[in-house]
Amino acid sequence: MELLKQKIREVGIVLSDEVIKLDAILNHAVDPVLTTAMGKEFARLFREEQVSKVLTIESSGIPIAFAAAQELNVPLVFARRKKTLNTDTETYCERVPSFTKGFVTDIMVSKEFLNENDRVLLIDDFIANGDAARGLIRIIRRSGATLVGVGIAVEKSFQAGGRTIRESGVRVDSLVRISSLADGKIEFE
Repeated sequence: MELLKQKIREVGIVLSDEVIKLDAILNHAVDPVLTTAMGKEFARLFREEQVSKVLTIESSGIPIAFAAAQELNVPLVFARRKKTLNTDTETYCERVPSFTKGFVTDIMVSKEFLNENDRVLLIDDFIANGDAARGLIRIIRRSGATLVGVGIAVEKSFQAGGRTIRESGVRVDSLVRISSLADGKIEFE
């Protein structure tokens, strides 16, 4: 997706050979025009899959997933990272490490919002090692729902996440694939 590549070139800050900071468009601030365009592109890619729900994880994935769900005219469900006083007691829960946060967290989805009749499109902002995506895939499978595919805004293809999920037989479509961040330069596939 050229618009996303252009924005990454404009605002991306390479912090190391493994980490790029995209706070200005994805992780701290939201570019509404770009986010809407990403949602439309995911809807175009997965429209034929008869998606009944879009699933993401809080918080950075929510705007993109919302845009895709709106374009597909289906509900958005997001996995929570923290239990609250009013968290449903009937949840699907998985422990997942976060590459960028550097710690392990629980992710939860209420059993009320996923069931065997659902055809789920998983959307997220980044994929590095793929741990969060694999956790959500396990939740989808435990619910009995059908996973129709995974849509990722930015895949760091030099890390194993996208590749290993594809190798497990899951469709993964990334809008942008970064092949390298070496020497502070962003290289796209």
